[in-house]
Formats: sequence, structure tokens, C-alpha cells
Amino acid sequence: MNRIEQRMAQCREKGEKAFVTYITAGLPDLETTKEILRAQERGGCDVVELGVPFSDPVADGPVIQDASYQAICGGVNVKKIFAMMEELRSEGLTLPIVFMMYYNTMLHYGIKKFVERCHEAGVDGLIVPDLPLEEQGELRECLGASDRTILLQLVSPVSAERIPKILSGARGFVYCVSSMGVTGQGADFHKEVRSYLQRVREATELPIMMGFGIRTAEDVQPLKELIDGAIVGSYLIRLLKEHDFDPKVAEEYCRDFRRELNA
Repeated sequence: MNRIEQRMAQCREKGEKAFVTYITAGLPDLETTKEILRAQERGGCDVVELGVPFSDPVADGPVIQDASYQAICGGVNVKKIFAMMEELRSEGLTLPIVFMMYYNTMLHYGIKKFVERCHEAGVDGLIVPDLPLEEQGELRECLGASDRTILLQLVSPVSAERIPKILSGARGFVYCVSSMGVTGQGADFHKEVRSYLQRVREATELPIMMGFGIRTAEDVQPLKELIDGAIVGSYLIRLLKEHDFDPKVAEEYCRDFRRELNA
């Protein structure tokens, strides 16, 4: 069983909702990224989506776009992120890590070589927002049936009849986009979010994680019975920037959010 799947199973056994965050690798630098990841592990975060900076992050709003830009300007690239991951794993980090990234980075690196480096560096999962189901063949083939790195699927309110097809054979958890548009818009969920989440629930037994625009546990309170956890990205990045990327802020935020989510 993959490390992500293990953590999701533990949450389910305890009757707890899972908490997933997103941060951009290399913001403000890779050493601080390492400290923030360790802090989130201490704070009880269940999974971290580690954003691989890209020049044109089309699914992301201004906060994450700027985070990617700043990281790239600082010289961060995928090779350095892999090296950072290897250091973290060798130093004992067990927190499940998902690379949230765009396909061109992977394609330029070489799909097979990229997957091999994920295995070596301890990357547990991949989320690729701009890679539709019909184009996932080569990546799926390279990943194979290994538990080391798995591909996680995104669905949105407009996925509709495609949801069962997208989730057939999916692993880890389902990333349910809560609204149309880009990340960081605030908790303005799609008008049919309840029926959409219910369709996802009917299509899979995987944990359902909801993201896009979430800031506090209170934001998802009305939907708690339909989801297995929440994902926070843009808000956490803004919070860290306001506090000079103090790892203690990340630790406290994760601890408080998870406690309130399971209150």
C-alpha cells in the first residue's frame, strides 16, 4: 500500500477527516521549504501537495502563479526539488508528498526518467491538472502497479458523466475541485456542489478531498458529511508570506485546522 493510501486508511479507521495542504517548492527557498514540510508533519498534516514551479500554471490563481514565478526566479527547478526530497527522506521525513505539477515539466524531463527519479526520491504521488484522462497512457505505463508513486485524479463540477470513467482504477484520493476557475478564489463553491460531491461518492470508494478556495475548517462545515477531508493552498501561502515563512506558523495552522475539522 502506498504511503498516501496508508495515511488515508488510518484517518478512515479513526473516523477522522484528513487535512492536505499545498505549498510551492522553493518559496522562499528550498531550505525553508524543508523546514515548512517538517513543521507541517509536526502539526499533523496528512499529505502535502508540493507544487513544482512552472512558468504557466493555468489552473492556479494569482497567489500560486506568483509563488511559482518567485521560486523560478530563485533558481528552483525539478532537479533541485528531487535532491531536496532525497535529503528529507534520508533525514526521516515520513509525511506523504504529492508533486502537484504541469505535464510539460515532466515531458521535458522524460517520462520514464521522471518516474524513476520519483521512486528514488520518495515522491508518493502525482497530480497533473493539465493531463486529461485520455492522454495519461504513457505516464500510467511508466508508473505501472508500483506502490512507490501513484497518479491521483482531479474531477470538477463539469466532469459530470465522465466521473466514473476518470475514477476507474484511481488510487490515493480524489481531488474534488469545489468551484470553476482557478485556485485561491475564496470559499465560493459551485452552486451544485452538493449534488456533484454526491456523484463522486457514488462513483468511488476512494477518500474525497475537496480543494480550491478553502481557508478555514468552517468553510467546509456544511459539506462535511460528503467529504473525507479538505485541501488548502493559496491561503496557506498567503499566511506564510505574511509571517516571513515562519515554519511555526505552518505547524500551528495545520494543528488548528485539523483539530477544528474533526471537532
